[in-house]
Amino acid sequence: MSGSESRLLGRWGEALVADDLRRKGWTVEAAGWTCRFGELDLVVSRRGVLAFVEVKLRRSGRFAAPREFVDRGKQERLRLAAQIYLSEHPTALQPRFDVAEVYAPQGTATQRPELRYYENAF
Repeated sequence: MSGSESRLLGRWGEALVADDLRRKGWTVEAAGWTCRFGELDLVVSRRGVLAFVEVKLRRSGRFAAPREFVDRGKQERLRLAAQIYLSEHPTALQPRFDVAEVYAPQGTATQRPELRYYENAF
């Protein structure tokens, strides 16, 4: 899979998760927000919580669960990016880090992708 195909698939997965969270009453504050430390896939809010959501899409979980790719280094980069986001967007909401897994065996052609959501993932 080329880099552009991979980015397209990632954006598609992020859009699925954003739609699912909206249906559950969350407000999407930002999507694909970038800074020098990297990207925050989704920033969502609801009931006093501001969640920084890392979306991981895989065609299969045979090698490892998608959430396992959010290793210590990735977590640190996400924390730094979140600090910058919060400095630019002050809020009284309680921040947390969530991970959303999307399983899509046929990529964007998958009829019913499987979503799993982990609150307070790290």
